[in-house]
Amino acid sequence: MSFLRSFARNKDISKVGRRGIHCMQKLCAEKISPDSLEKAQNRVIDAALTLVRENTRLKKELVHSLGGAVATSTLLGVPLGHNSSFLEGPAFAPPFIREGIWCGSANSTTEEGKDLKDLRIMVDVGDIPIQEMRDCGIGDERLMKVVSDSVKLVMEEDPLRPLILGGNHSISYPVVRAISEKLGGPVDVLHFDAHPDLYDEFEGNYYSHASSFARIMEGGYARRLLQVGIRSINKEGREQAKKFGVEQFEMRHFSKDRPFLENLNLGEGAKGVYISIDVDCLDPGYAVGVSHYESGGLSFRDVMSMLQNLKGDIVGGDVVEYNPQRDTPDRMTAMVAAKFVRELAAKMSK
Repeated sequence: MSFLRSFARNKDISKVGRRGIHCMQKLCAEKISPDSLEKAQNRVIDAALTLVRENTRLKKELVHSLGGAVATSTLLGVPLGHNSSFLEGPAFAPPFIREGIWCGSANSTTEEGKDLKDLRIMVDVGDIPIQEMRDCGIGDERLMKVVSDSVKLVMEEDPLRPLILGGNHSISYPVVRAISEKLGGPVDVLHFDAHPDLYDEFEGNYYSHASSFARIMEGGYARRLLQVGIRSINKEGREQAKKFGVEQFEMRHFSKDRPFLENLNLGEGAKGVYISIDVDCLDPGYAVGVSHYESGGLSFRDVMSMLQNLKGDIVGGDVVEYNPQRDTPDRMTAMVAAKFVRELAAKMSK
């Protein structure tokens, strides 16, 4: 019954989102000229970017006032869920992840001893107003550009580096694109996931969360793509991996691959390392609050061992696909996602 209720809620939310877009389209068709509409939408986009820009500048000034840093992890929420193939709950994830980060049940110190209350370690510049832009009829191509532009705004304020709170996995494409373009070359990507997300266009959707890494690879934004935790892959996924030279580490071979994966050295000869963590890389026993259940996954400590032992300069990262609508009443998976963010923030900062 809980599954049916969750499915019904997601269907209702999806309907609400579509209704808003359809109302805007009808209004545009009847009362607003295309030129006037585009100008109004551009003002909304400019306002969204201004919010990110000014918040980011403020946080940079605070970091410098404390003596500065080489790299400060910078949380940026991208609450996007509509490019999901099943449930759209990840659109609501960022506030729950933040709540988990600062939950009073744990202190603010990470496993390697960094205190997240130190702004030189981690700052937060808020969320991109995705739904508000969609409600103005702004489509995916422009939304993705806003995400890329927002990431670039973060990177312009040295020493801030983007750590993205999803949202679904479709957001990794504009984020990695922005980082690669800003740094002037491809990065190495370490991707934890049950799925390869390499469909050319899943169900005809170019920006689907199941196609994000196809977009990254065809754009030349990643030199190497290592995918860990894979256990739901079909013929197209394997063919796409071969086409793009993706290094896939499937769960059925994990015991054999573990020594290599726990001693990775990435980023040499590239512009750095990007870490993408889909919460469903974990076995559902560790994380029930995800849209796609795939048994036989990684444990939390498996991921931590690979992340904490990784050698390389991490220039950005994301934690995606947490779905609060499928979580337990006490938000246990939110705490798992928050722990990923905390430890990745510690690893990125220096």
